[in-house]
Amino acid sequence: MAPLQVIGAGFGRTGTYSLQEALNILGYNTLHMSCYFKDENLDFKPFEEAHRNPETIDWDKPYDGFDAAIEWPTSTFYKELMVKYPDAKVLLTVRTPESWYASICKTVAPMMQRQKEIKSEKLKDTLRMANKFMLGGIFADEEKMKDEKAIQKLFTDHIEEVKRHVPSDRLLVMELGEGWDRLCQFLGKEVPKVPYPKTNAVDFFQDRISKYFE
Repeated sequence: MAPLQVIGAGFGRTGTYSLQEALNILGYNTLHMSCYFKDENLDFKPFEEAHRNPETIDWDKPYDGFDAAIEWPTSTFYKELMVKYPDAKVLLTVRTPESWYASICKTVAPMMQRQKEIKSEKLKDTLRMANKFMLGGIFADEEKMKDEKAIQKLFTDHIEEVKRHVPSDRLLVMELGEGWDRLCQFLGKEVPKVPYPKTNAVDFFQDRISKYFE
C-alpha cells in the first residue's frame, strides 16, 4: 500500500495511539509501534537494516501494507521518509515535557528495562531492535532515566528540530488532546461524525503490556 501519505515525527506518549485510531477512521492503514505487539508476523528487521544503512534501504519494504506511519520507529527516520515520499504530510504530536517524562517513566521506560522478561522471543527481539531507535536506547538505562531535565531536553530538542526541518506547508503540530478539526483540514478529509479517539492512558498501557511478560 506504500507510498506513505502521512509521516508521524512525534515521539511515543504524545497521543499517538489515539492518532493511529483517528487516522484509521479517516481511511488510512496506520503503522504504530503497538502493531508489533498485536501482530507478531510484522517484521521489524527492515528498520534495523535502515538504522545501519539508511541510504540503501528500500523504504517501501518496512511500510508494505501501510499508507500512514506514526510514533517510533517512524519518528526516528522522518527526514529520510520525507525525501522518499515527497508528497507525504508530516504530523508532529507534542505535549509538555514534564507530562511526557512522567508518562514515559510509567510506561515505555519500565517496559524497555524489563524487555528480557518478555515471553515471546519474536517480540523480545523486536524490542531489542526498537531500543536502538528510541533516543539511542536511553529508556532501557535506569540510571540515565533519573536525569529528568536531560530527558526532557531530548524531547524538546526533537520538537524544535522537526519544526526547523519540515516546511510549514507539510507540517501539522498537534497538541495532546486535540480533536478532528485541524487534522482533517490538514489532510483534506471530512470531519467524521464519531468522537475523536481517546485511548492509551497510563493505566491502559500498563494493563495492555502486562500480559506479554513472564
